[in-house]
Amino acid sequence: MKQAVMFGAGNIGRGFIGALLERSGWHVTFADVVEPLLNAINTQKRYTVHILDQVCDEWVVENISAVSSIGDEIVPAIAASDLVTTAVGPLVIPRIAKPIAAGIQARMNAGNKTPMNIICCENGIRITSRLKADVLALLNEQETAFADECIGFVDCAVDRICPKPAYDNPLDAAVEEYTEWDVERSAWKGELIEIKGMTYVDNLMACLERKLFTLNSGHAICAYLGTLKGYETILQSIQDPAIGNVVHNAMRESGEGLIKEFGFDPDTHHAYVDRIFSRFQNPHLKDEVGRVGREPIRKLSPADRLIKPLTTTYNYGLPVDHLIFGAAAALHFQCPEDSQSVELTEKIQKEGVAAALSAYSGLQPDHPLFGRILDVYRALSVAAKA
Repeated sequence: MKQAVMFGAGNIGRGFIGALLERSGWHVTFADVVEPLLNAINTQKRYTVHILDQVCDEWVVENISAVSSIGDEIVPAIAASDLVTTAVGPLVIPRIAKPIAAGIQARMNAGNKTPMNIICCENGIRITSRLKADVLALLNEQETAFADECIGFVDCAVDRICPKPAYDNPLDAAVEEYTEWDVERSAWKGELIEIKGMTYVDNLMACLERKLFTLNSGHAICAYLGTLKGYETILQSIQDPAIGNVVHNAMRESGEGLIKEFGFDPDTHHAYVDRIFSRFQNPHLKDEVGRVGREPIRKLSPADRLIKPLTTTYNYGLPVDHLIFGAAAALHFQCPEDSQSVELTEKIQKEGVAAALSAYSGLQPDHPLFGRILDVYRALSVAAKA
């Protein structure tokens, strides 16, 4: 039986990637730092994935175990695995480089040249490549040569809404029916293997940016605008006609940029935008705006979901009137439990919103979009006080 190590035993790890692997006949070892979660997995040895959509369903996941991602057991687990996946968040990725490097060293010392592939299933562009650089920095010349021969670092694009669950069993996960997991064929080491829900693709950047410009961008804009109006969930936010109009039009605007960038068929991509927009209206998914909006500094960075679609579309000379709301609303986001939100708020209070926008977005004050974002920011401030 093939063995997989899944870094991150949260809702995405359990409800999305881990569940697909287990349903494809793999044993999944979850690696996490939350001891009660690890104990529950090793005690119960099963959980249910609740698929909440037009047609609801349930999957029972049973072939599982768990180890601490910072304990001694993680290294032999990696050394014995065929696949390592992650769902920990881009900011945590550098922390798992050390145990992965140790697992590769143990694999080499045991003479195990069976290919092992590593896939970071995160919201971001080429996160696995970033992890690869961190891992290789910890290996010597011989170990690096072994990794180049036997270890595949495979970038991917993932898409599935996995809201915070609320079940009696804390292991149970909630997900929508829709799933997309595109992995880069050229980076895979060894024979291609079939995993339910996973697709090998040749042009990964098109898949990554299609998702970033559409699902991630629209989701974030909806969360930030919803927060300003006092809504608690994406569903409440998208059902507000004013917010829904901005979100849908922003996704259409970024779509025109994608069509120019990658030569997508316009009709096909417009249908994709409409399908993504309809997913935000799933009445079964009570996805919290606080969860979707967290880490606003990362989401305001030049290559992420708010600025990249905006600048790409703008550079093609196309309208961006609705996309501008994303960055403007993100600057308003306040969540005391989120360290990035606290940092963003403090910077705006101390140095002003223009300084914060310049520091985090990469846009400079002389850029034509800079002033337009600040104009919308101020308009949103007035509307929020009304």
